[in-house]
Amino acid sequence: MIFHSTEVRQKALALLKSGTKGAEVARQLNVPRGTVSYWLHMDRSKRGECPGSHNPTCHRCDGVDLDGAAYSYLLGLYLGDGHISQYSQHRMPNLMITLDDSWPGIQDEAEAAMHKVFPDNATCRVRKTGCHNIKVYSKHLHCLFPQHGPGKKHEREITLAAWQQRIVDTNPWDFVRGLIHSDGCRITNWTTRLVGGERKRYEYPRYLFANKSDDIRKLFSDTLTAVGVQWTTLARGSDPFNISVARRASVALMDAHVGPKY
Repeated sequence: MIFHSTEVRQKALALLKSGTKGAEVARQLNVPRGTVSYWLHMDRSKRGECPGSHNPTCHRCDGVDLDGAAYSYLLGLYLGDGHISQYSQHRMPNLMITLDDSWPGIQDEAEAAMHKVFPDNATCRVRKTGCHNIKVYSKHLHCLFPQHGPGKKHEREITLAAWQQRIVDTNPWDFVRGLIHSDGCRITNWTTRLVGGERKRYEYPRYLFANKSDDIRKLFSDTLTAVGVQWTTLARGSDPFNISVARRASVALMDAHVGPKY
């Protein structure tokens, strides 16, 4: 991890206060865009300029309202492509969702969900090769995402707390949508058949979800069952990492509530 001097931080804040855009400050000082956003957020917070900075901010700690649909969607994204950093010397934890640049609409939807779940916290995007990391900083991340822990998700137990399960039960399609947007896809399969001596091509859509974690796949499949979607497990080699939805009625349900990536 790279630590920047107090002088660089103060210069960045001075540029921001003079009206320089964050992206330009990051370019001039050779500092990540997310770091500049974090410095600005912390400076505003110290001066009491952040919205709600003197009010309770955590659903678990303070009992404030939580947007259940946005949280259920963000939980799905986190379980698929998310990561929470540990505390470091200079920064609070951040939730980072890594999303492919092929689907800019999903990046926008992920950041919008972060704003709804953490309305008092700044979000940012960090560009990587072929993708962006959508990030939000909060000291309450571990409260809202107790699944965080050392090691890879598929190497440790992943279960939902009772309060999380209640939110998913109330907003199941948002949870399914988040999981598909992170580790799933909608594809079109095709085959050919001889009909009256003529070979014809037939196409049919299918939804696939792939994750190495047995627990995360079960959370996904259990939620599908709860909303009336029929699914099957497809083995990749000897490992059943893929869940498939191919029945016409179930695909229609998925199309109505999830749809293709965008």
